[in-house]
Amino acid sequence: MYKWILAWRYFRKRPITLLAVAAVALCVFIVVVVMTVMNGLVGEFREKNHLYVGDCVISSDSLVGFGYYEPFVDQLIGQPFVEAVSPVVRQVGLLTQPGQTWNMGVEIVGVDPRFHARATGFGDSLHFRSDTPDLAFVPLYDSSLEGCVVGIDKIVRRSPDGDYLHDPEPYPFTLILSSFPLNTRGLPTRVGTDMVSSRTFYYSDNSHSGLVKVDANVVYIPLDRAQTLCGMDSPLRRVNEISISFRPGVSLAHGVAQVQTLWHAHVAAHRDQPGGDLFDYVAVESWQQNRRAFIAPMEKEQTMLILLFLMLGIITVFIVFVVLYMIVSHSGRDIGILRSIGAPTGGVVVVFEGFAILTGLVGAATGAGAGMLFLWRINAIEDWLHRTRGWQLWDRSVYAIGDIPNQIDPVLIASVFGAAIIACIIGGLVPSLKAGLKRPVETLQVSQL
Repeated sequence: MYKWILAWRYFRKRPITLLAVAAVALCVFIVVVVMTVMNGLVGEFREKNHLYVGDCVISSDSLVGFGYYEPFVDQLIGQPFVEAVSPVVRQVGLLTQPGQTWNMGVEIVGVDPRFHARATGFGDSLHFRSDTPDLAFVPLYDSSLEGCVVGIDKIVRRSPDGDYLHDPEPYPFTLILSSFPLNTRGLPTRVGTDMVSSRTFYYSDNSHSGLVKVDANVVYIPLDRAQTLCGMDSPLRRVNEISISFRPGVSLAHGVAQVQTLWHAHVAAHRDQPGGDLFDYVAVESWQQNRRAFIAPMEKEQTMLILLFLMLGIITVFIVFVVLYMIVSHSGRDIGILRSIGAPTGGVVVVFEGFAILTGLVGAATGAGAGMLFLWRINAIEDWLHRTRGWQLWDRSVYAIGDIPNQIDPVLIASVFGAAIIACIIGGLVPSLKAGLKRPVETLQVSQL
């Protein structure tokens, strides 16, 4: 018992203890706040990519796409583990308006909204038709016109606060989409000066997926219109990918493995038919594999932050080491008395390591508490700074970020709390051993008192 009583006395009576506690608290505060925000951003970004493509994606690396998809879609719909299936056309194209000379590069995405809204988060991304995604391509102002859904950043202005300035209903824009049709061999289906296929659509809604590159480039049109526009309707109807969502309770790995098995059997049955060679460019992937080129850079940034915080932890170890070393250096008489009355080496070590543990406990609790309090009010603080100083952590007119993520993760808090205590134990190890190895005859000399 004397070990912890002495450790508590050292902790309360030495003013320099405040330096170690403040260092630990500051490190814990920074790690809790920054990692909570970063983990939230990465988690949101991953979820947005997940909603954009569904659980599983069958996609082709070729602009030509692949055929014989209809029987496979029908087969998938009949599987007990499949929730919904949506064939998709993805092609590059040009966007303009009648009488204008400008052209804008876009990604043409052909979907059937009835299926795509069930297989992905397409329905929730709509503004005017979020409750009725089946009517996504039906303009509110004239149901007889052929509509298109445009990425929100391409057609809706954004305020400095980050809010999109929507009109009560979609403005009746007339848009012309142009594409370069390719046949199954990758050659233009048209020759001469008429190589471009164009079609007129009317703005019916906008899509807000939360992905900058998607919202700034995508134009959705009906699947059959996209196939005609891009030359994928004859002689073999083709698509570029198939999005699949699994039923609740079906694990991602199991679902993807099942789809791969069915796909391999489907390919074997159709490989010898015309256009069967296009299957060579098709892969069956989970959403994580399909979107890894977009997710990986952000996850690397997260890893770099963790490495930086490990370096911050080393600084904490060093500060605790210095503080405890100074305390041990000025506690020679106390150590000598303890050893002379029979305290073992281990007992002295425990006294000073107990001091280090108390430093870690108090510092980590203070830092974690302050961090959680700051996170609780972080968005209110940013709003106040924006109103009074015009400052934002992220300019919402540039970055696709809404509120700053502030969801407290108990696992993160516990991990940082435990790491802080371990860092203090490591920092106090050498001074504690030095104290424990001192001999009474040395520490009680007149010159040492």
